[in-house]
Amino acid sequence: MEDKHQWPLYEVFVRARGGLDHKHTGSLHAPDAAMALSHARDLYTRRQEGVSIWVVPSTAIVASDPAENDSLFEPARDKIYRHPTFYEIPDEVKTL
Repeated sequence: MEDKHQWPLYEVFVRARGGLDHKHTGSLHAPDAAMALSHARDLYTRRQEGVSIWVVPSTAIVASDPAENDSLFEPARDKIYRHPTFYEIPDEVKTL
């Protein structure tokens, strides 16, 4: 049985110094978003691993069902022109 007084669960995403995207680094419980951000900073960036933190209530995350992968992703498989393998990337472009 779930305790009604339990703090909500937040998912934590951290963007590393050299990274361009946020990576999921873990989860934590907190009474509100501000406290979740503070706890995330203390827990997941103790050694200055990040430059940006996102905290998202777990209830706000919607995920696809692995059992429906074929019907969900099949329409995109025939659009090979969307893959960057057809483009020449100039040497002066470091990241895309």
